[in-house]
Amino acid sequence: MKSDSLKIIIGYVFICLIWGSTWVAIRLGLDSLTPLISAGIRFTFAASLIFAILVFRKIKIPFDSKSIMLYIFMGILSFLIPFWLVYWAEQFIPSSLASVLFGAFPFSVFIFSLFMLESGSADKYKLLSVLLGFVGIVIIFLDGIELDIENHSIGLAAVLLSAIMQGFTAVVVKKWGGYLNPFSMNAPPLLIAGILMIFLAFIFEDVSVWDFSQKAILSISYLSIFGTILAFTTYYWLLQKINAVILSLSSFITPIIALILGSLILDEKLSNQVLFGTLFVLMGILFGNFNALRKSKMFKKRIKNA
Repeated sequence: MKSDSLKIIIGYVFICLIWGSTWVAIRLGLDSLTPLISAGIRFTFAASLIFAILVFRKIKIPFDSKSIMLYIFMGILSFLIPFWLVYWAEQFIPSSLASVLFGAFPFSVFIFSLFMLESGSADKYKLLSVLLGFVGIVIIFLDGIELDIENHSIGLAAVLLSAIMQGFTAVVVKKWGGYLNPFSMNAPPLLIAGILMIFLAFIFEDVSVWDFSQKAILSISYLSIFGTILAFTTYYWLLQKINAVILSLSSFITPIIALILGSLILDEKLSNQVLFGTLFVLMGILFGNFNALRKSKMFKKRIKNA
């Protein structure tokens, strides 16, 4: 039990750090590649590596009708459309702003959990945790990023739509995908999304502007290995272990990391309120785990008094 708890904590911190850095990596890759081809190569390369891992570890991929439906659903609504929206949006808005707007993700997970998951998956403590986390993000957002509604509106809408779709997908996977191995759960959807993105890139994007520079290759490699294979495999493993709303709160931490990295690497403006906003985010995570902490304390008392 203690071993699992430690793994969960390490996994949670890991996806926060990795996904906090992916916003910058995406932006760097878009300097020389268009959105669909960049994301398509990322997912196809990641899928190929995961298939190799599955063969090496002798992990079978289920191909029953339920699993196939999940693969197609995830490929389109978890990877293809949401990531195309994010990649496309980052051509017009700062990476830090994109990551902040993705703060809508926990709200969508909470709402869909309320209607789709068992009672207690979305209680008042989870709602308070989401609200506190969002307040923290708003504090950072207001003082740290210059928002140009006229020029940013379409990009903002794209990121918000991506967050809502990702939230719905997370709850669907939580409800119906618990039987799948985290590796086998990743490979088919990534391959579906990757191939479709590359195909669409040749139809809708300007091939002549593609420049597979060293920066672009490094961006795709980092996003494939760390941002996709390791992060998503860890994410789906965590989704089987902990509450979906609690896991979604990680998206409140990633903007803080993205803001810091955006300032250091892309020379984007960094808020003076980052620490204050971070305090609210951490309070949100604490309240989200309030029931678990309370039950743990009660359990310890019972063991002590036994």
